[in-house]
This record gives sequence, structure tokens and C-alpha cells, in this order.
Amino acid sequence: MERVCKIAIASRLVLLLGISVATPAMATTYDGAWDVQIASRNASCGNGATVSIGIKDGQVASANPMMTASGRVADAGNIRVTLASGMKRATGFGHLTATSGSGTWRGAMCSGTWTAHRI
Repeated sequence: MERVCKIAIASRLVLLLGISVATPAMATTYDGAWDVQIASRNASCGNGATVSIGIKDGQVASANPMMTASGRVADAGNIRVTLASGMKRATGFGHLTATSGSGTWRGAMCSGTWTAHRI
């Protein structure tokens, strides 16, 4: 009985280690530079802005000193990102493929959609 428990525990550990090792490798599918086009139906919110972001090991960042980007891309391509510039802040949700993506975003007074493509 004790041997069976040890085997069960060992197999669960191997499974968990396999999952944790596979996660970063899968996240790299989305690594690279991306251009994100932001749209809103409300003219006062702006429309057509393009933001460049980078993804490395599934983590979202920006190289633009005027705007910070943070967030995470899950293995399946689901993305959650926050963009901030001064007092303005917006959070976006959506999905990426290996070359493109789309989703929605919401700020304090504005909302809209976004599309992205790998550069």
C-alpha cells in the first residue's frame, strides 16, 4: 500500500513538472514585436492609434517611454494587457494567434476594440 502511494505521488510530481516545463516553451509562440491598432466608436476617445508592444516568454512589455504595457499571454493565446500613459489607463482582453490577434479594451471613460499583427 505504501509503495502504491509513493508511485502515485511520484507520477503526479512528474506530471506537474512536465506541465511547468512545457508552459514557457508554449508561451514563446507569441514572443516578438507586435503592432496593436486601437479603435473606439466614441470620437472623443480617439480612434486609429497604433501601439507597439513586445512579448517575451509570454510577458507583455513596451519599449515606448511615453506608454507602459504589462500583461500576460496564456499558452492558448488568451491575452490580458494593461496600457498606461500618465493618468490614462486601459485594460484589454482578447486572443492571439501566431501572427495576429483581436479583442476589446476598456478605460475609465472609453472602450473599444483592438487588432494586432506581428511585425
